[in-house]
Amino acid sequence: MKKLALPALLALALAACSSTGPETTGASVEDRGAGVATVTAPGAAGSGIAALTDPNNILSKRNVFFDFDSFVIKPEARPLIEAHARFLVQNPQMKMLVQGNTDERGSREYNLALGQKRADVVKQALMLLGAREAQIESVSLGEEKPRCDDRTEACYAQNRRGEMLYSGEF
Repeated sequence: MKKLALPALLALALAACSSTGPETTGASVEDRGAGVATVTAPGAAGSGIAALTDPNNILSKRNVFFDFDSFVIKPEARPLIEAHARFLVQNPQMKMLVQGNTDERGSREYNLALGQKRADVVKQALMLLGAREAQIESVSLGEEKPRCDDRTEACYAQNRRGEMLYSGEF
């Protein structure tokens, strides 16, 4: 019964987070790439912490990418969010910061609001899967932390993301 309850709760949360506008596509999952900081946590299991920096482990992936003007999480992001939620549940001393980011299009105020919605939806999904609210903080960086500075759609897509960072990485 528990195996059915978790996916049902996540599906309900994801459905509740969908927008009613014309945008019906959601986020995809991509690799965080190079530059992952070493994470240390007092009292945490060594193998669990090592998984955060192992490029072969899903926990090393930290970004949920969003479509233009959207904060909807797509089903393909589910395994990534589930893995990070499990890690937080198994390591209650760990803290996470979810940073919501946008591309440069739109006003500064709009981008800050959209970035916050992206960070909040990732936080909400993690909490629905068992992570505690006290473990996760969500903030918006708007357009202030781009991964790419080119003015192309491919570059804009890299900047529209919710980035999950653990203690020691922020």
